[in-house]
Amino acid sequence: MSVAGEIVLGSGKFYDFESKYLGAPGADLVCPADLSDAELAEFQDLAACAFDAIGGAGLARVDVFLTSEGFVVNELNTMPGFTPISMFPACWLASGLSYPALLDELIALGLETER
Repeated sequence: MSVAGEIVLGSGKFYDFESKYLGAPGADLVCPADLSDAELAEFQDLAACAFDAIGGAGLARVDVFLTSEGFVVNELNTMPGFTPISMFPACWLASGLSYPALLDELIALGLETER
């Protein structure tokens, strides 16, 4: 499991199409997110439980909100983006896994999956 990432928005900014897909200014991808070790462990446990709950296989990006009451799962993206500005490969890179090594790992997982 990778470290968590965070989307940091500028004042009054929305995470819109231009920010997400075109790298428009005003939204920064921060990876790893500024979480304590305990928060990261809690997030990773929650992400794994959410992935297991949907019968996930291979890969997913689990999006959450961190509120004053804790983490809230927002979305499971079972085919996250792989563009140069995508969160999924950025978090794996911050976790020590290069883009080519990530692709190798995903291909190996796919080959291991029973049909």
